[in-house]
Amino acid sequence: MEKSIKKYWPIFLLPTFAAFAIGFIWPFLWGIYLSFHKFITVSKTTFVGLNNYVKVFQDATFVSAFWFTASFTIVSTVLINLIAFMIALALTRGIRGTNIFRTVFFLPNLIGGIVLGYIWQILLNGILTHLGLPLLALDARNGFWGLIILMCWQQIGYMMIIYIAGLQNVPSDLLEAASIDGANSTQTLLQVKLPMVMPSITICTFLTLTNSFKLFDQNLSLTNGEPAKASQMLALNIYDTFYARSGAQWKGIGQAKAVVFFLLVVGISLVQLYFTRRKEVQQ
Repeated sequence: MEKSIKKYWPIFLLPTFAAFAIGFIWPFLWGIYLSFHKFITVSKTTFVGLNNYVKVFQDATFVSAFWFTASFTIVSTVLINLIAFMIALALTRGIRGTNIFRTVFFLPNLIGGIVLGYIWQILLNGILTHLGLPLLALDARNGFWGLIILMCWQQIGYMMIIYIAGLQNVPSDLLEAASIDGANSTQTLLQVKLPMVMPSITICTFLTLTNSFKLFDQNLSLTNGEPAKASQMLALNIYDTFYARSGAQWKGIGQAKAVVFFLLVVGISLVQLYFTRRKEVQQ
């Protein structure tokens, strides 16, 4: 039976590979090709070389969106992982109602980003109005922290589940040995639990880093880049360049921005994985 399956495995693999090639590989390669062209429709293009890439870095909105995105990514990654890990620690201490708390914290992750953005826009604008502060769309700082609150509320529960799984897999022998050696709770956390949970930290850091850097729908629905594109993140900036600006040159520039964006996400992710995996302990 196993030999028969191995013999015909290419047949089973072919539909999946074909779908992947049609839905991802070909559009990706075609997108790179178009980034070197000026066009309105993909059937009629004009080669412009690296001109689109030069204009990407001359576009002040793209540079502003990059720094806004980078700041948002750093703050959200730190807060999400720190809070999620603290909650995971609390929920692995055997307190009553742990399963209920896990469910409640995880539920926001099931709601779509567009819906979350509009819900939090209403809530936060209501709070800001009550406090006499500028609305999200009128102050980039309020928009920034509004996005942080939204992202934390959505992602913390998901990361918490991963951290709980990592903490529950810490060998009890190590914890007992640490207790016998006289280690207190802080020393046990820093010297035993954290090193053993590094695979979970690697996964959660990767997910929050990439999710934050690629954020689009929440940014669109919560602030839409206002005021004057000051709260616009990279993904929304690319969308705005490609679809909201008229002229053949902007299509190619938008495509070049997408390629640069892809390289940034891949580069940052690989650097993060390299440094966090070096800290992992072989069990």
